[in-house]
Amino acid sequence: LPHNALLSFEEITKAAHSFIELGVEKIRLTGGEPLLRKNLEILIAQLAQLKTPTGKELDITLTTNGSLLARKAKILKDAGLKRVTVSLDGLNDAVFKKMNDVDFPVSDVLDGIKAAQAIGLGPIKVNMVVKRGTNEQEILPMARYFKGTGIALRFIEYMDVGSTNGWRMDEVMPSSDVLKLLQTELQLTQLAPAHPGETAERWGYLNSEGQYDPELGEIGFISSVSKAFCSDCNRARLTTEGQVYLCLFASQGYDLKPLIRLSQDAQELTQAIANIWAMRNDRYSELRQQESSDRCWPALVREQERASVNRCPNLQN
Repeated sequence: LPHNALLSFEEITKAAHSFIELGVEKIRLTGGEPLLRKNLEILIAQLAQLKTPTGKELDITLTTNGSLLARKAKILKDAGLKRVTVSLDGLNDAVFKKMNDVDFPVSDVLDGIKAAQAIGLGPIKVNMVVKRGTNEQEILPMARYFKGTGIALRFIEYMDVGSTNGWRMDEVMPSSDVLKLLQTELQLTQLAPAHPGETAERWGYLNSEGQYDPELGEIGFISSVSKAFCSDCNRARLTTEGQVYLCLFASQGYDLKPLIRLSQDAQELTQAIANIWAMRNDRYSELRQQESSDRCWPALVREQERASVNRCPNLQN
């Protein structure tokens, strides 16, 4: 994309201010790979200057593949980044590259995690997408590796690309199966959600005395396929092109770029965002779960009635 098609750091910060006015307290930079964006620390520094209406600092976090994290962790921390989430789908290089089609080794990712932990970019979370037939053999090695580090290892059910078809269940390993596998070797206890709308079901390690020990880290399960959490979702995504999406699987967004660039009235942008959120009824994961249940996963609990997804008009209409 041409450079002028992307929001500048100042424009992203302007949009963030409007979201904060509406109650947002956490901003996550993600991608793609956000560390490939030149001078990303400048954006982080700008976002770190923003405060909630009550004067609270923002929780500024970043999701990364970790390949550049070792060399950039300190400058990101100094700019105001609070913590990181790292994507890592296995410890075996061949499996890792098959899952991600990348040209860097697992050791680069692990070095990045260590660097981030050393300078206090935490608590750190590591996300492992589990794809049946590809990397389920990495589940126990990953749990062994991160136990005792204080890092939260989260297992994510594989989600194929698309928004209208049912899930490809032959490639999905349900979180319940992952938990059963972990419990063959590890003593775990279920934990309460850390905050409302949390996507991950949390489990903690028990120590040798059978007590939960937070210093050992956590296990989490994000069950977007088998236990859709659309009704509790409180997230919105702003792309670098200025589109707002209210669901990971949404096929269209809402173009905020004209308002971000041209409007001199900050309240106009804030109200536009509020109007979009008020009409939110995206529930793609629930609908796909139902479609999959109808066809190939009868053990899932079905909804009694089907519902269509009604999109609210584009801001340009």
